[in-house]
Amino acid sequence: MEPEICCAFTGHRPARLPWGANESDPRCLALKEELARSVEEAYAAGCRHFLCGMAQGADLYFGEAVLSLRDRRPDVTLEAAIPFAGQADRWPQADRDRRQAILDRCDYETVVQHSYSPGCMARRNRYMVDRARRLIAVYDGHPQGGTFQTLAYAMQKGLAITIVDTE
Repeated sequence: MEPEICCAFTGHRPARLPWGANESDPRCLALKEELARSVEEAYAAGCRHFLCGMAQGADLYFGEAVLSLRDRRPDVTLEAAIPFAGQADRWPQADRDRRQAILDRCDYETVVQHSYSPGCMARRNRYMVDRARRLIAVYDGHPQGGTFQTLAYAMQKGLAITIVDTE
């Protein structure tokens, strides 16, 4: 895919979200609406291919928002950028099922490496940023962690960035 039409995503896992895994929390519902608007805006800006890292929490929200857009815009494609083959092996069954439902509807799956190693998440994040011109981030503003590092890399690469606040 040409970077000009690609939008990547980064965001927090449930432990870093103020509502944790409680997706019925009004703040979570508001975030999902804002995330859907951000995906629509990326589409309006010319993005047709979306890259999702498939982690728990905000990544899965993003994947679902892109699939919802694709239901209305058949030229949209979704790529699962999987950091290593066993990414979800230790997740609760409900999260594994949700992830699999998204994977079943993805247009592409890219497994960055076969097995886990330190740094594999960062490699996955660089893979996505290197292929995109735009980044959507669910970010709490703290200068630490993978979301922060991905944002910093995207800024260094000159991507257009949309930040969706967790509050």
